[in-house]
Parts: sequence; structure tokens; C-alpha cells
Amino acid sequence: MKLKEEELRKITLDTIQELGTGATPEKVKEEVRRKIESSGGGDFIFKKGDVSSGRVILTSFGLNKPGIVAGVTKALGDSNCDIQDLTQKLMGDFFTMIMIIDISGSQKELKQIQEEMSKVADELKIKIYLQHEDVFRYMHRI
Repeated sequence: MKLKEEELRKITLDTIQELGTGATPEKVKEEVRRKIESSGGGDFIFKKGDVSSGRVILTSFGLNKPGIVAGVTKALGDSNCDIQDLTQKLMGDFFTMIMIIDISGSQKELKQIQEEMSKVADELKIKIYLQHEDVFRYMHRI
């Protein structure tokens, strides 16, 4: 019996809720792994150092200047990330951008991509936040 994506998503969301404010990507991954293994999780296999998978939300903002979109998208492309949706807005001198990105094709883990985005943010003098879609949904639910 294979574990379906929907079942994995439910286990992950339940785990995030249980961990509350202490939910970090590492803690969530370990707890989900423990739950699946203890329930005989079928053919779902975890390996140490698995590549993070799924979608992430990138939010960025700062003073507008040329090259922001190019810098962010180049770094994501270099990490083999798929930009699924992008919206940007200029508000006076301020730039804002939100992206939905599929990182399942990347050989890098979410933490490594976050570190890359931090470097890009420092170079461009903007703020960039990158978080897993499930964490984002949980934090912003009504």
C-alpha cells in the first residue's frame, strides 16, 4: 500500500498543528517520518538527507531597482526550481513580489535554497522569505 500525497499532506498538517510554535522544517520532517514508520507507512521511504519536495512560497520586498526579478529568478533557476506563479507590484519606490515555486525537481533541500535566497537578498538589499506551502497555509489560516 502506497501512501498518497493527500494522506502525507494531512499527516504533515496535523504534525505542524501539534508542534505549534516549535514547528521547524526539521522537527516536522522527523515527526512525520516517525508517524509514518510507526504506522507501517507502506512503500513510503525516507532517506537521511532527502531533498525537500513540494511547493514553497517566496515573498520579497524592498526599495525598487533594476535587476531584482532577474536576480531572484536566476538563483531559483540555478537550483532547478520551477516558478509556478509570480506576482509583483510597485508601490511608489517599493517593490513587492510573491512567488509559488515547486522545488521537487531541485537537488537542494529547502534550507539550502533559503540560504541561497538570503545571499540574493543581501546582494540586492531586499528582504526575501521562503517557506514551505503547508507551513504558510497553516500560519495564515482563518
